[in-house]
Amino acid sequence: DENKLGVMEGRFAELIWASAQETGKGMQDAFGWKRTTTYTMLKRLCQRGIFQNDNGTVVVLMPKEDFHRRQSEQFVADTFGGSLPAFVAAFLQARG
Repeated sequence: DENKLGVMEGRFAELIWASAQETGKGMQDAFGWKRTTTYTMLKRLCQRGIFQNDNGTVVVLMPKEDFHRRQSEQFVADTFGGSLPAFVAAFLQARG
């Protein structure tokens, strides 16, 4: 599912969103990964349409807020049949 990221994908994406001009080398340093691991992770996020690798410069294609909005919409669709009122009712009931 393109709206769900694994723990490390999420951490990697957060770092890119925080500094959109980071290079692959910067990511390697931040995570202590080998070059191949860094580019594999970046490739996976690029395939999801979140980022683009432009000759080593990471370009944000989907802002963080848009990604989180898509995740929320998918959660409501999957869990509450797309019904926002059902989600709000469950949320308010849980808060009691």
